Amino acid sequence: MGEKWEFQVGVVGALFLSVASSVSIVICNKALMSNLGFHFATTLTSWHLMVTYCTLHLAQRLNFFETKSVDMKTVVMFGILNGVSIGLLNLSLGFNSIGFYQMTKLAIIPFTVLLETIFLNKHFRTRPKHVRKSVYAAGFIDETRVVFKFYSRKIKFSLFVLLVGVGIASITDLQLNFVGTVLSALAIITTCVGQILTNTIQKRLNVSSTQLLYQSAPFQAAVLFVFGPMVDKFLTKQSVFAFKYSPLVVIKDKENLPLSTMKNVGVQDNEGHEKVKAAKDSLV
Repeated sequence: MGEKWEFQVGVVGALFLSVASSVSIVICNKALMSNLGFHFATTLTSWHLMVTYCTLHLAQRLNFFETKSVDMKTVVMFGILNGVSIGLLNLSLGFNSIGFYQMTKLAIIPFTVLLETIFLNKHFRTRPKHVRKSVYAAGFIDETRVVFKFYSRKIKFSLFVLLVGVGIASITDLQLNFVGTVLSALAIITTCVGQILTNTIQKRLNVSSTQLLYQSAPFQAAVLFVFGPMVDKFLTKQSVFAFKYSPLVVIKDKENLPLSTMKNVGVQDNEGHEKVKAAKDSLV
């Protein structure tokens, strides 16, 4: 009972930390891009990932978690895909309203389920609580049929309601634009694939999300650091190197960096973290 209580407190604490840091970093990023004219979202993301790696390296040296070797091909592939995904999400925030950005993140949930169902043949089912195991064992009820009847429809209906909400928010958003919509669509696709890949790698190599993030963060930061200025210049017609950094911009950048680390680490190592992340996105 004590261990279960400690686990629940840990989950609630991690959820609160992740929600608080997510809300704060969204507000800071939007203020930088909209109010202060710092439109270089991809370059900013590379700075976030650099600080995340440095923080995780310090935590590892202080024995907060153990490192686990991951083959280089997996680390590079995951690092590049996840780095592109985070960069696209931040670009989506730069070109869209905060509301549409959050709708983009919520849309990731049903599309991830869709991809896993189509390509991985994954079924999201749970045994009904009111039907005992002994009933199935006796052969009186077909478990697959009962489960599908009672749970599959509820899951599909919940995802349908979520998609309808995303659709309504998209149609009524006065700041909706073509570039922002394309960036959001790309962010959804890359994030869905990245989450599925993360889950696959964790199960195959038995590594935690924090261990995987620690191994891949340098590659994520390197990819965005090299290509970020070029992508930002193509989209904004401005150069990050020619930008005049006022004291307020520098202060906001410094505020962003620790928040990004909390957001990236957030609820990584809790059991059932996918459900927690979904709850976090809804709360944010």
